[in-house]
Amino acid sequence: MTSRPSISFAKFAAPKKGSVFVFAADGGGLGEAAKACDPAGALARAFPVADFSGKFASSAEVLAPEGTSLDRLVAVGAGKVSALDDNAWLKLGGAVAASLRKATEVAVILDLPELQPDGRQAASLAAGILLRSYAFDKYKTRKDKEDGQSDAKAAKPAKVTIHCADPAAAKKAFAGEEAVVDGVLLARDLVNEPANALGPIEFAERAKVLEQLGVEVEILTEKEMRKLGMGSLLGVAQGSPRGARLAVMRWNGGKAKDAPLAFIGKGVTFDTGGNSMKPASGMEDMKGDMGGAAAVTGLMHALAARKAKANVVGVIGLVENAVDGHAQRPGDIVTSMSGQTIEVLNTDAEGRLVLADALWYTNDRFKPKFMINLATLTGAIMVALGQHYAGLFSNNDELAGRLFGAGQSSQERLWRMPLGAEYDKLIDSKNADMKNIGGRYGGAIIAAQFLQRFVKDTPWAHLDIAGTAMGAPSSEINQSWGSGFGVRLLDRLVRDHYEG
Repeated sequence: MTSRPSISFAKFAAPKKGSVFVFAADGGGLGEAAKACDPAGALARAFPVADFSGKFASSAEVLAPEGTSLDRLVAVGAGKVSALDDNAWLKLGGAVAASLRKATEVAVILDLPELQPDGRQAASLAAGILLRSYAFDKYKTRKDKEDGQSDAKAAKPAKVTIHCADPAAAKKAFAGEEAVVDGVLLARDLVNEPANALGPIEFAERAKVLEQLGVEVEILTEKEMRKLGMGSLLGVAQGSPRGARLAVMRWNGGKAKDAPLAFIGKGVTFDTGGNSMKPASGMEDMKGDMGGAAAVTGLMHALAARKAKANVVGVIGLVENAVDGHAQRPGDIVTSMSGQTIEVLNTDAEGRLVLADALWYTNDRFKPKFMINLATLTGAIMVALGQHYAGLFSNNDELAGRLFGAGQSSQERLWRMPLGAEYDKLIDSKNADMKNIGGRYGGAIIAAQFLQRFVKDTPWAHLDIAGTAMGAPSSEINQSWGSGFGVRLLDRLVRDHYEG
């Protein structure tokens, strides 16, 4: 991963060296602190030449500005000041990060005409800088170099100082934001890792690291899962020499008597499709078929790091869907932990088989307030929604409404999809209690109906994140193939509704 910028906060001052970023309102207006960084008015002269008017996230740059010893002076457009909220400042942080280049000493002047400053603005700005700065280059042995610089010098992280009205308030607000950013970056790392380096056992070991933050982590092996009757999950894993695992992560930040919130993730560390094999083209992307498990792991990191006042359990089913002589065959019938039998007509509809046992186990053991599962489950959800929204299915209107609102607030957006008896009957089987696929149409809905058979009456939501967790369009705060989608969304849900 790229070297991470360091972030600090300070009172307004005119920096003497390095790169300086200021913000310009719609029309090009600068705040007084920003003007102090440009005594000769170089930016004012540059704006008309660069056709810069302060449009949101646009920029204008002056190199070696007159009357200063600075390397560069960069103005970033903030648009209309009245429209700036936390998400806008997050995106502006991304705009700053996109223009950092090889700068090692950076000052950002958080000042605009008529801006009412508070600590959250600076915290969101800092979070945006960190999120946009991420790149997965762990396996690159040759780093980008300029003018014969050494690799070490090229990789030197930037020191970013955000100058603002109340540095103490900004630092306090950023502590919580940084915890969430770290959770997102952990999820991105997990999704981006190649499958030869991150199988079920290695993923479980990464979850175990959360014990350093006070998370209780328990890892169930195949032997233990077999004893519990998890034939649905283990059927998916039987074609791989890499053993399956179920990682159970518990954060106890609430009252002892409070039922936990439960998050369950699909963790197929690589998906060949099994005997119903996928086409070779694009199969390499199936290293990311554990995006749901990655999001749950990142969320548990975020909640523990910011000491969330809630009891939370995260459960991730970790398997590799591979092909050998032991692999599951189309037509096999397996018995899930619930006792319900499943006819496996397509071995590439494997994620729902993993989640079936993980959901039942979580519900049976923890009696949670609700269950939310995340999974890169179907291509059908991408046909319906594209890659800007994840699919939301739920048996509970209140939970669905809260999730939708958290998606709007975090800009990790959801769209509710239907459930119904008409769809449910499509997975009835003549040979078992159910089959794992339905007909040609409504594939994402049929997958959700399958999962609903394993949640009883517990409030539940299924998030199909196939289009948003990997290969999603780049944004102001993410240029990575693995996006970490779900961490910020679910942290917002917990923060807004479930902390005591």
